[in-house]
Formats: sequence, structure tokens, C-alpha cells
Amino acid sequence: MTHHHALTAASGSLPGGHKPPHDITLQYLTFSLGDEVFAMDIRSVREIIQHGAMTVVPLMPEFVRGIINLRGAVVPVIDLQSRFGRARAKVGKKTCVIIFDVGPDGDRVELGLLVDAVSEVIDIAAAQIEPPPQFGTSIAREFIRGLGKVGSEFIVILEPERALNIDDMVALAEQGHAA
Repeated sequence: MTHHHALTAASGSLPGGHKPPHDITLQYLTFSLGDEVFAMDIRSVREIIQHGAMTVVPLMPEFVRGIINLRGAVVPVIDLQSRFGRARAKVGKKTCVIIFDVGPDGDRVELGLLVDAVSEVIDIAAAQIEPPPQFGTSIAREFIRGLGKVGSEFIVILEPERALNIDDMVALAEQGHAA
């Protein structure tokens, strides 16, 4: 994956989820859930790890599969299928966890996203991103940052901060740090 652009200087996230200027191209990590492909801004992705054992935490929302210890940090793992109101994801050979961070700068928390498979890093120009559709998607509109036009297809670009009840996750991570 040698898609390097002179974009690293623009790595600060845009406040309030504003769209970047039309002439900017950003990189997105694509991944699959079942037979659907989703994307998320690569700037928030820290690493991708193989699915492994995790500790189940009682009284957490159904979509939290558990927590993992990542170099001494407690990282909650969210089952994205379950978060979207579907059956829990089945773990397969390609199942992996995308580690990414969310929250305001200086107070960012790492979270894990359980996905069926990670695909590739793609470039999508801001001009090629449409606003979330009013209808016709299989997931709630507030979870979607936009639709990226790639060739003749659209890929749903997720808004991870909205898709993942961050307050619950932050509380869980802080409990872990306090332990």
C-alpha cells in the first residue's frame, strides 16, 4: 500500500465534521461487513490487528464484544454489525479489529472495530463525496459521513464518532485505566 500523498500536513481532523475543501483527496480504509463495503477516514486508524481473545465485560451494550489489552491500554471492541442493529458478527478467518481513535484532540480514546475483513486503502476526492442519503441505506443515517463515488459504485463512509456511542466507550476505557 504505497498511496502516499502530500496530505500528511492536513492530518488534523476537520472541526464539527465539516467536509474538506472540494479539491482535497483523502485516503480511506475500506472493509467489509458481510457483502457490504464500508470506508473510514484513514487518519483516525492506528493499526489493524488479528481477531483474538477478548475479555467480556458485563452490563455493556450488546454491541461491545469485549475489551482487549493493547500494549497495556484497555481497548473496547465494538461489533459493528451488532451496532447497526443486526445479528452479531460471526468470527471467520479474515475477521480483524481496526484500532482507531476518537474524541477531541488531547483526550482521544482508542477503540477497536470488529470487521469481517479489511480490504484496501483508497483515495476519494472530496468532490466525489455525496451527503448521506435520506433513505435507502441499511444503516442509520447519522452513522454515515457520506457516500464516496469510486468508479461507478458508491461506498458508505462511516462517521465512527457517531456510530459508536462514544460516552459509553470512554467510560469503559477510563474504568480500565483506573483499575
